[in-house]
Amino acid sequence: MTNQTHDHDFSLQAVPKDYRKGFLSMLAVMLGFTFFSASMWTGGTLGTGLHIKDFIITVLLGNLILGVYASLLAYAASKTGLSTHLLARYAFGEKGSYLASGILGITQVGWFGVGVAMFAIPVQKITGINVYTLIFVSGILMTSTAYFGIKTLTILSIIAVPSISILGGFSVLKAVETVGGISGLLAIEPKETIALGTALTMCVGSFISGGTLTPDFARFSKNKKISVCTTLIAFFIGNSLMFIFGAVGAAVTGQADISEVMFLQGLILPAIIILGFNIWTTNDNALYASGLGFSNITKLPKNKLVIFNGIIGTAGAMFLYNNFVGWLNFLSSFIPAIGGIIIADYYLINKGEYEDIKEKSFESINYKAIATWVIGVVAARFLPGIAPLNAVLTSLACYVLLHKLTPAAADKKKDVSINA
Repeated sequence: MTNQTHDHDFSLQAVPKDYRKGFLSMLAVMLGFTFFSASMWTGGTLGTGLHIKDFIITVLLGNLILGVYASLLAYAASKTGLSTHLLARYAFGEKGSYLASGILGITQVGWFGVGVAMFAIPVQKITGINVYTLIFVSGILMTSTAYFGIKTLTILSIIAVPSISILGGFSVLKAVETVGGISGLLAIEPKETIALGTALTMCVGSFISGGTLTPDFARFSKNKKISVCTTLIAFFIGNSLMFIFGAVGAAVTGQADISEVMFLQGLILPAIIILGFNIWTTNDNALYASGLGFSNITKLPKNKLVIFNGIIGTAGAMFLYNNFVGWLNFLSSFIPAIGGIIIADYYLINKGEYEDIKEKSFESINYKAIATWVIGVVAARFLPGIAPLNAVLTSLACYVLLHKLTPAAADKKKDVSINA
């Protein structure tokens, strides 16, 4: 219990009631979580490939899907007080959950490194400061705030969310003014049209991996209502704003990168600020989540693992940026099935009730969950439609079906203590 006593982020236990947070604090955290750099860049791509009406339909529908998915996980997290990784123990088993934690942890460390480089490279172009110096300084700063956990993430989000909202909104207004108002914006026709199905896949896929990590933050909510409401607001409204901030300027300028748009608008300093804050909140959440994942595997406190992960991500930032963005996207397709299995196990198999984790004895590996995860990944890769949604729905259905066809044999279970 030593690690747990000094671990204020409760890496290996449920968040006690005394440490739960109210609506405004949780809204700041969840908005900071969903104010995601990739959403603005994806919004920019959609803005140059869709008419504005099709864009609005795609973004609202896509983020509604994300909001429902994340809210289901948030409800379970708030009721149990458990992170994604600890919830995974119930479905995958003690050692089986290492698969989920490992994939989530590695992916988040990779995206942390990519995010550091995404900030440093454009800033270097503007300032002339050595890019590796910028990577080192920004990596250290982002790691330091993630180290102090949910309290620091809350403070950072309280500063970042309104800053990004104001600057992003100003950029949108400036872009609309450039084309003569809303009528001018509606008159813009994309040069190369993106199919609506592809656009919806891009919208949902851009953040469903992050949505699977919703319990890592939602578990701090005082009650289930706060957890679900703040999650739904963040994913449906907050993430939609990110797409709009990226899309409007892109449609007007033809540049999908929000920083390039703001440079063209003469907003160089605000561009650095919005890019920095946006990536900082995203990266801190990624590093925080990766620490929880590896804590589940190693049983070490999250804050020590955050330092290690931050060093690895910072040291490999340029290499990851230049070589592994495609690989990380591929790896991210492995993640939605994890959320589908957790949802199926919590709501459909256990009827929304989990035994207290301090008293629960876990089987070592639930092979039904592992098999279902493989099926979900295959569905994401090969079935037509929205790939991440295919993964979630297929894994959910197959997990329930396998559970009904092959009920667990109690005598085959291996008891594994939470403190093992």
